[in-house]
Amino acid sequence: MKFSELIRHLSDSSTSNSQQIDLEITGVAAVDEATPNTLSYIEGAKFVSQISTTKASALILPADEALQAQAQSRGIAWIATPEPRLLFAKAIALFYQPYRPAPAIAPSAVIHPSAQIGKDVYIGAHVVIEARVQIGNRACIHPNVVIYPDVQIGDRTTLHANCTIHERTQIGADCVIHSGAVIGAEGFGFVPTATGWYKMEQSGITVLEDSVEVGCNSNIDRPAVGETRVKKNTIIDNLVQIGHGCQIGENCALAGQVGLAGGVQVGDRVILAGQVGVVNQVKIGNGAIASAKAGVHSDIEPGAIVAGVPAVSHKLFVKAAAIYNRLPEMYQTLKQLQKKLGEKS
Repeated sequence: MKFSELIRHLSDSSTSNSQQIDLEITGVAAVDEATPNTLSYIEGAKFVSQISTTKASALILPADEALQAQAQSRGIAWIATPEPRLLFAKAIALFYQPYRPAPAIAPSAVIHPSAQIGKDVYIGAHVVIEARVQIGNRACIHPNVVIYPDVQIGDRTTLHANCTIHERTQIGADCVIHSGAVIGAEGFGFVPTATGWYKMEQSGITVLEDSVEVGCNSNIDRPAVGETRVKKNTIIDNLVQIGHGCQIGENCALAGQVGLAGGVQVGDRVILAGQVGVVNQVKIGNGAIASAKAGVHSDIEPGAIVAGVPAVSHKLFVKAAAIYNRLPEMYQTLKQLQKKLGEKS
């Protein structure tokens, strides 16, 4: 692809140098692994040293004239934008598209006669689709997927190999469910009795709205009554557990090994970093962030940033961490003071 064509595809509010419009761009690469004729990006001034060493023929740069001048002095073509990483993500899509098989139904797939399959759908080998399932147009269902009765799956949704969709689950359009994920399984509902645990049947449903992505080996459980819901454009990493009856807002991001107990309510645009744990019935406000390994035991206000176990304000956590590192020194000081006071008494 010519550099001039690349600019046409990527430019919005971007600017570029036009001296090398005939430069051939053959792919994309990390800036420290780039080879001639590849495109890479620099996210900010702290990576300035990489401009002098990269072998990339073209760079996506921030709106920084000094960085642009440095690239130009090395003969590197450049595109400038306020969001270099975002533009680089769009550039990757020009050179790479994920594997997607052509529409077809494998002979070994087992499809109940009452299932409704849309147009241009791919159904891979050994897929099982049970009664009254509805699958939208251009859906892609990879091998060994199991879909229980009464499931609804929207247009263009992809179910990767070996995921399982339990009964009555509703999945919207343009969703991606990765391998090993289990959507709509029974929530962890048991009632203690004098003789042991009484199992509470989980009669509710799980709903994923449009453009939700669920990572490998993650679980989203259905509740005893009502619904577990993940709203549109939310992304869920691998190995995440979302308990029964949780409500997850729009445009949230849940990183690997996050665990939500039952009934948690998460607002819009919330970020839960890796291994965050949230106890049951907690409410997390819009735009809140929980740092990695935070233990959330109580409600979080909108826009708050928390850390630690139990989770506290991130500013307070940083102060406490600084004191923690000085505890041995402080302990020695305390012992010396106690000794002096003991001698005086």
